[in-house]
Amino acid sequence: MTSRPLASLAALGLAASLGGCAGYELGPVKPSYLSRVKTIAVPTARSEDLIPRLETLTTNAVIKEMQRDGTYRVVNDGADAVLLITVESATRTATRTVRGNVLLPSEFVLDLRLRYELRANTRTGRVLDGGKVSGQTTLFVSTDLEQDQRQAVPRAAEQAAARLVSQLSEGF
Repeated sequence: MTSRPLASLAALGLAASLGGCAGYELGPVKPSYLSRVKTIAVPTARSEDLIPRLETLTTNAVIKEMQRDGTYRVVNDGADAVLLITVESATRTATRTVRGNVLLPSEFVLDLRLRYELRANTRTGRVLDGGKVSGQTTLFVSTDLEQDQRQAVPRAAEQAAARLVSQLSEGF
């Protein structure tokens, strides 16, 4: 007999707690100007830098981030829009030097800058969205600086991809 008043009291408490959520939606809330875009094709990025395999590393990072985010589905054919990515630069900046020798760096910041355009997959190919994003990571200098940079580039690409996908899926 006491379960009925408890159930109604629990239902009343649940209704009162959910009343403040009126207007909120579960799931992706993409910008209104991209509301018709459900699928995106991501061709291999172009690079204006000379780091080997930078194009494929960046493209793979963006695709993985889009799949993780889930707002858009990545497809090869028949996409609603095409995401064109250009790697503008990948620069190393010394941030820390060896004690006693200011000319010998011990730590670098790798800054990867991307430019992107989201184009409608129609005959006009009008630009739906575009902008620039960057990803940064630090790398410590060991005996092989090139190997250190090769290991740091994917981390910077992942961070830039996260920012790019955030701009497409959330508008900021």
